[in-house]
Amino acid sequence: MNNNIHLKIENVSKRFGNVQALKGVSLDIVRGSFTTFLGPSGCGKTTMLRTVAGFYRVDGGRVLLSNRVINDVPSHQRNAIMVFQDYALFPHMNIKENIAYGLKIKKLKSYEIEEKIEKTVKLLGIEGLENRNPGQISGGQQQRVALARALVMEPEVLLLDEPLSNLDAKLRMNIRAELRQLQKRLGITTIYVTHDQAEALALSDRIAVMNNGEIIQIGSPWEIYYKPATVFVADFVGTANMLQACIVNTIKDDGVIEVEVSGVKLRVREDNKNLSEKDNIILCIRPETIEILDSSKSEKGENTISGKILNYIFEGASVRYWLETSIGTLIADDFDPSERGIYREEVLLRFHPKKIHILRDK
Repeated sequence: MNNNIHLKIENVSKRFGNVQALKGVSLDIVRGSFTTFLGPSGCGKTTMLRTVAGFYRVDGGRVLLSNRVINDVPSHQRNAIMVFQDYALFPHMNIKENIAYGLKIKKLKSYEIEEKIEKTVKLLGIEGLENRNPGQISGGQQQRVALARALVMEPEVLLLDEPLSNLDAKLRMNIRAELRQLQKRLGITTIYVTHDQAEALALSDRIAVMNNGEIIQIGSPWEIYYKPATVFVADFVGTANMLQACIVNTIKDDGVIEVEVSGVKLRVREDNKNLSEKDNIILCIRPETIEILDSSKSEKGENTISGKILNYIFEGASVRYWLETSIGTLIADDFDPSERGIYREEVLLRFHPKKIHILRDK
């Protein structure tokens, strides 16, 4: 195994009764990286996390940590510490006792425990809370305490099961940034589970998108968002306009392909060499890549169509439009509308050839 591969998940399967929760999942996780399992409820992401933690025994395949097969290693001996969605703090213990719990089980000396707690409490910015009980501190502070209890054990791998889901939106964004900064500083191998696409994109070095017990695509946040491998990934991660199309011409010299959507021809710049004329494809166009033009000041040109505004939502920094066009109803985002104002009737929509992604599946 490559020395840089810290955790190796190799063809892992897991069944609960008649439900196949994991179907031959394989993934290499690099030392010091932040990897996220992303997918809808019931896709197998938490089962995969608990399998790594040792709470579930695999039915098939192997899990290797630092070149060692850990299938039969009990959870408390794996040094893969999990932070749960509900934090699982002991209500009858104060914060210091909660953080020290695992260290006492390991029978560390008192002075060692004190040193580790002092260092970790400072790292997480929760000094002064040590003598309070979990019920006397905020949700954000509880989340930090749960992290402190895990980090004080100096785990090889940190496992996080939707740890921000109980926080309000603003606090969640703040702690998300803190968590990523902390992970980078410590260089600890981290596996994160979430169904929140924005969270996955913001935190991860790599994302494994899961559905029905399988990994559908593995890649960087940029690859997952702008180069989705399937319609499921494109639709699940962010918002996408999906259009049925047919290739009518492939122009080999510059990688441009001419496609037809509902009678309208568009040009797409695509590196995929396996596309041929008459292939049925799906175009994936993100709302923010569509250029919105004032129809009274601009003329139709290549890759430009008219759009009638059906609805819009003003979100401060942007306006999201729903538009009726000759190729179907589209969603387009207009950023920084402070000078232009809000379009209310007809506009022109321009599609940039490099920003249209071609999918083969249906």
